Amino acid sequence: MVGSTDCIHKYGEPTPSMERKWLTLWDVPDAINRELPVIPNKIYCNRDLIAPLENAFWNIISNCLQDEVKTWDGCFNVRLVRGGKTWSLHSWAIAIDINAAWNGLGKEPQMSKELVKCFTDAGFDWGGTWTRKDGMHFQLKQI
Repeated sequence: MVGSTDCIHKYGEPTPSMERKWLTLWDVPDAINRELPVIPNKIYCNRDLIAPLENAFWNIISNCLQDEVKTWDGCFNVRLVRGGKTWSLHSWAIAIDINAAWNGLGKEPQMSKELVKCFTDAGFDWGGTWTRKDGMHFQLKQI
């Protein structure tokens, strides 16, 4: 599983210079926005996130699971892991949160295995399987 040390090694410390080199404002394809209207038209994210995230969105659409994506709750956010001393992977914009209201940190996740599979098949790890469950959270499996 990717950790903050891996991200520091590849992307550097989360700073404005890192943002200019690795982050971009991705124009989400119109076809995805039509099918998944809760997804923003533009997502400020790491360039490495775009292809896997687009694949996950297409997986959701092709499996007719659009109604299961209720909210988009973010990607880029420079901060420490909640209650921790290491950087969150959101600091490098290689993680996203969806359906946060139903999948709080430390709570039993309320997400179907089919929806989760749309992300894991596209190259994400899911926080819903961790010891401290984080069911809203998906992060790149590899960088």
